[in-house]
Amino acid sequence: MTVVGLLHPGEMGAALGTALRSAGHEVLWASAGRSGATRARAAAFTDAETAATVVARSDVVLSVVPPHGALALAESLPPFAGLYVDANAVSPETARRVGSAVTRFVDGGIIGAPAAPRLCLSGDEAAQVAALFAGTTVEALVVSNASALKCAYAGWTKGSAALLLAVRDFARAEGVEPALLAEWAHSQPELERRLASAERSAATKGWRWVGEMEEIASALAADGLPPGFHAAAAAIFERT
Repeated sequence: MTVVGLLHPGEMGAALGTALRSAGHEVLWASAGRSGATRARAAAFTDAETAATVVARSDVVLSVVPPHGALALAESLPPFAGLYVDANAVSPETARRVGSAVTRFVDGGIIGAPAAPRLCLSGDEAAQVAALFAGTTVEALVVSNASALKCAYAGWTKGSAALLLAVRDFARAEGVEPALLAEWAHSQPELERRLASAERSAATKGWRWVGEMEEIASALAADGLPPGFHAAAAAIFERT
């Protein structure tokens, strides 16, 4: 059994924690300052009360937080000898900064829905973390650069969703939304489903995707590519 500290169990983090428990590992979390909804999601985990106690007792610490909080969380923790897994939607540069804040580091990125996500991992000890999820609903994969893969994947899926929302809002503002939707139904019928999915997701998760789009914009800029696509996507999700 490996003791895994989970910081902090949102919907996706709780899904990973549940998978780890199903594999026979103990999952710790910190209840201090957490909401009633978080407490309910973490009811099956062991409450260590504070983040400092979680890292002191854990062999592996798993960070699953909104992108804008990933670096601050890593830098706020006391020194510990365990393995720190940052599974957040951050740019490769942010991931490197997180890695410099801890002693042992594995870069991670989550793709898919909580029911059966894929956890991409990179780093010298990535295979050790992947093995923790063997036989669970989480497919853990060792890749060369987990944060870059996550940026590229979400850059299309969520970036294109933001573009759909922006185009729909423009058509609505100009009074041609019904005509646009009719044309889509005629020539690109798949867009009706995609637009509905983008609306649902943005309504519940758009606030979280703002930081993710900003991280992707930063990652593109670092490689000499235009960041404007995803800076605009961040602005669209901020409106939802």
